[in-house]
Amino acid sequence: MMKYCFSRLMLILTLSAGCMSCAHTPKHGDPAQDKNTGWISLFNGRDINDWIVKIHHHEVGDNFGNTFRVEDSIIKVRYDQYGDFNEQFGHLYYKQPFSHYHLKFEYRFVGKWCPTAPEYTLLNSGVMFHSQDPRTMPKEQDWPISVEMQLLAGLGDGKPRPTGNMCSPGTNVVYKGQLEPQHCLESTSKTYEGEQWVRGELIVLGDSLITHIINGDTVLQYSKPQIGGGVVNNYDPAIKIDGKLLSEGFIALQSEGQPVDFRKIEIKNLAPAKKP
Repeated sequence: MMKYCFSRLMLILTLSAGCMSCAHTPKHGDPAQDKNTGWISLFNGRDINDWIVKIHHHEVGDNFGNTFRVEDSIIKVRYDQYGDFNEQFGHLYYKQPFSHYHLKFEYRFVGKWCPTAPEYTLLNSGVMFHSQDPRTMPKEQDWPISVEMQLLAGLGDGKPRPTGNMCSPGTNVVYKGQLEPQHCLESTSKTYEGEQWVRGELIVLGDSLITHIINGDTVLQYSKPQIGGGVVNNYDPAIKIDGKLLSEGFIALQSEGQPVDFRKIEIKNLAPAKKP
């Protein structure tokens, strides 16, 4: 009898463990962590329901002109439903903020630039991070207070045009031991022409070191991101506290006049383990 009961108990425990395993198996495309690698997919390949749109001149949540859309498991940024571009710079924010992490994504420039957009936006886009919550942005705020990993492509003129640069709308960073006065810092990356997929990576350690990586090469490092500087207009003054270090914020994909595609957007948590 004891032997029978023990065998039955082992069977019940085995079945229970199997059920628990099934209950925690993520569905395809869900932003769940891969336990083997630690990577979490932010884009499910089907829709942008986990993302928040904010476009200049529009209220948060208004995806004007279907600017951000999903086709063929790609987030596509398009302007075919625009008339005059009218400085309708836009950003697509993941729904939650992050602090210490490794982000990786792929992008490519496609199609024709919107001719009524500012000239500097030709073959130009970006990924914003440590951004303010889009729900704190007034309708007429043009750029989020954030740090940008600027993405560029070659202009076909044989001149170098590196990608993976840093730009600082409403922020400052420390570069080579000093507070950097320039709005943008140029990286050491190669020049990549449009119509090809390029892999970008960001390693962000809160308000400490930030590393930009392009196709596996480290191309830029700086530290101490903080609120400050100019460029951003019509913001809520209560949000822009100059000198405040940025230890976390939202991640966003940019639209500023050039069609661009994004895919394979994944993140790994690098937050230090909490002490017991």
